[in-house]
Amino acid sequence: MKVYRQIFCASLLAAGAMALLTPGANADDQTKTGAGNAAAIALAKKSPMVSSAYQFLLAQAARIKDDKLRKETLDALGNADTCVRHRAHLTDAQKDAILQTLISQKLINPADAASIVGGVKAGVFPALLDDGTACPKLPQKFFSAPGSTSVFGHHSYPGGLVIHESNNDFADIHLADEYREVYGHAGRDGFPTIDRDDLSSFSAPEGDRDFDIFIDEDLIIGAPLWHDWAKPMVFQWNANGTEFIELNFGGTGALDNFGTAGDSRTGGHHIITIAEEMARGLSPAFVITQACAHSAPTSGNEYKVVNWLRAGAIIAQIDPVATGYLSPDASGNLRLPALRQLGNTVNLNAAGQTNVLAEYTLHNLSDADFTYSGPAIDIDNVILAALAPQFGFNPADPNYFLNFRNPVFSFFTAERLLILYSEKGIEGVKREVQKLRDEGII
Repeated sequence: MKVYRQIFCASLLAAGAMALLTPGANADDQTKTGAGNAAAIALAKKSPMVSSAYQFLLAQAARIKDDKLRKETLDALGNADTCVRHRAHLTDAQKDAILQTLISQKLINPADAASIVGGVKAGVFPALLDDGTACPKLPQKFFSAPGSTSVFGHHSYPGGLVIHESNNDFADIHLADEYREVYGHAGRDGFPTIDRDDLSSFSAPEGDRDFDIFIDEDLIIGAPLWHDWAKPMVFQWNANGTEFIELNFGGTGALDNFGTAGDSRTGGHHIITIAEEMARGLSPAFVITQACAHSAPTSGNEYKVVNWLRAGAIIAQIDPVATGYLSPDASGNLRLPALRQLGNTVNLNAAGQTNVLAEYTLHNLSDADFTYSGPAIDIDNVILAALAPQFGFNPADPNYFLNFRNPVFSFFTAERLLILYSEKGIEGVKREVQKLRDEGII
């Protein structure tokens, strides 16, 4: 009973502390780079988990066969001085014009930026180093960014981004293998079967190659690496270890479905990443695959992906039709283009679609680990608040995240801690945290 009472009391204390740290409660000026970025970089560098995840992502990028996609991916992730291409030479007047276009095209609702110090402009154009020059730079390292929004978001700690993306890249590769094994193996008589002889080799592309359907491995590997690229911009660090507030846009939340009821708003990082990919000239197949992370364009949701591509194109200042990212239909609505179709085709407009690549859905599925990662953060926040006093930390301290919660997550991840807690209880988690004390990390 003592342990349960301890956790219950800690949960009450944590709830009060979290209320103080909830985004908007003590909002920093987001027109300036985060005051806590340097501390996050220093912490992420110390974590073996973060370092190994980052090296895995770079190794995966090196496996991409397409020269342009490989080079751009390695530059975007691995070059500490990479240029934010869609912001090169961008003036304040141009930013204002882009914002007005987004508003007039009903791709942003200014009211959604009410809690951001700096408003809509800071939400769409997060503060960068060397902003306005030929080579604006990320305000923090790619490997020091979190995977999601402050306090309660999945992977919301320094280094959470690369850990999240590593999990997603593993998932996308194995999902593609699954499709090949289940849907892509022709038996001896020419009819498809599940290839039981190859069930031991689920490690594409070096594993089983006995399939007769095409799934582009470059898209499968590369889309998860790029998906959250803008999070180092959007989720900068406040001095107390919490994060900047993200603006959701890509719609107004009302009539987003080609003028009918629908809500296509999504995290700004998603659309800003699309803009960067377009500015770098990445292919329509790749950019659309990546854009499907937050929603597959099926079951009536094509409008969401279309609106995100529209918004990204406006920010990148390109024509999405001329560059092949979108295509108008007979009614004048922009739709996803038909890609990778050879020979005679059937008009699929009656089905509400023009073309859906398997890679779109596979990438969407690979980004679904939040179903465990989100609750893991929620539960572990309470567990760590219960343990904190034993290590000399107070969850009500304004620097609790900076000095205790974030280091624990950066080294051990919320998912690992929750799995250990489920098996070994609070003592199992305590033994992990003790390792940080033994090494002088906390």
